[in-house]
Amino acid sequence: MTLSIAIRKQLGQFSLDIALETGPGVTALFGRSGSGKTSLVNLVAGLSRPDQGRIVLDGRTLVDTERSIFVPAGKRRIGYVFQEGRLFPHLSVRSNLLYGRWLTPQARRWGSLDEVVDLLGIGGLMARMPRDLSGGEKQRVAIGRALLSSPDCLLMDEPLAALDRERKAEILPFIERLRDAKRLPIVYVSHSVEEVARLSDTVALIEAGRVAAIGPVGEVFARLDAIGEWEAGAVLDATVLAQDPEAGVTRLDHPAGSLVVPSIDAPIGKRLRIRIRARDVTLAVGEPGRLSVRNRLRAEIVSIGEGRSHDVGIRLDVGGEPMLARVTRDAVRDLELVPGLAVTALVKAVALDGT
Repeated sequence: MTLSIAIRKQLGQFSLDIALETGPGVTALFGRSGSGKTSLVNLVAGLSRPDQGRIVLDGRTLVDTERSIFVPAGKRRIGYVFQEGRLFPHLSVRSNLLYGRWLTPQARRWGSLDEVVDLLGIGGLMARMPRDLSGGEKQRVAIGRALLSSPDCLLMDEPLAALDRERKAEILPFIERLRDAKRLPIVYVSHSVEEVARLSDTVALIEAGRVAAIGPVGEVFARLDAIGEWEAGAVLDATVLAQDPEAGVTRLDHPAGSLVVPSIDAPIGKRLRIRIRARDVTLAVGEPGRLSVRNRLRAEIVSIGEGRSHDVGIRLDVGGEPMLARVTRDAVRDLELVPGLAVTALVKAVALDGT
C-alpha cells in the first residue's frame, strides 16, 4: 500500500506545501514543534481540507481539489492515534477496542480482537476502565482501537509525547511489533531523535511547512544539513551476539565489526538499531593499538565536508551503511584524510544508544 500526498494549505501566516509518498512501514514526520507535522496528518485524516492538491491512499483518491473530491474522515479507512489516548471514559477496555470494529463493514475487516490484544500485550486489561490504566496502557489500547477499525493506513501523532521515559520504554516495543507484523503505511509524527531512529524506515524532515529532506533513516540522520551538528550521526543495524551479565554489557555483531553496549534485554540473534552520534566518533589511521575504547568499526572515507568552523563532517561507509564523524581540520591535515582512505571508527560504549 502507498500513500501519496501533494497538498497546499494556508494557515494564517503559516504556509504548508508538502509533497511526499510513503509505502509499507513507518514514515516519520520529523521536525521542530510548529513545523507543520500535525497539520499535515490532520489533512490526511480528513480533519481539515487542503486549499489545493491531492491525497491518494492505495489507489483510492481521498482528496482532489481540481475534481472537487473530498472523502469524509469516517470513510477514509485511516486509523488515528493522538498524543493522548482519548479513550471513551464510560466504556471498558474491551468496549473501547471494539468501538471501531462495530463501525467497519464485515467484508473489510482484517485481523481479530485476539490477534490485536496479543500483539499489544493487553489481555489482562480487558475488563478495566480507562481511569484505571497507566499512560502507557492507555496508548496501547488506543493503538488497538485504531487497528481494529481495519485501517489501510495508521497515523500516529506524537503518541509518546505525554509519557515519561519509563512509560515510553514500555510502549516502544509494541509499536515495533506493530511495524514488523502489519506492514501498514504508518505515518509517525515526532520531534524525538530517539523515537525516529528506533521506529522509522523512512524519515521526512519537515521545516516551516516544507519537506527539507526525505530518505531512509540512516541516510537522513547522517546529514549535518538535515539533522544538525549536535544530533547527526549513524543509525546502524546490528544483531545481538552475546550477553555478558557479569560485565553488564551486550555484544552486538555488525558487518564492520563488533560493538559493546550497556546491557539490553534482547535474545541472541535479535536485530537492533544502534544510533551513534557523529560527535562521539574518533578516527584512527592504521592499527589503533591498545585502547580503552572497545568499539572499533572498519570504515572507508566517502567524502569530507566543507565549512568555516574548526571541524568538519566526514562521511564514512561502515559495512555498507552511512556513518558520520566530526573531526578538526588539523586532524584532517595531520592524518592525511582523503576520500577512499581506510580508517577505523572508534566509539565509546557509553556513547551508543541501543534502539
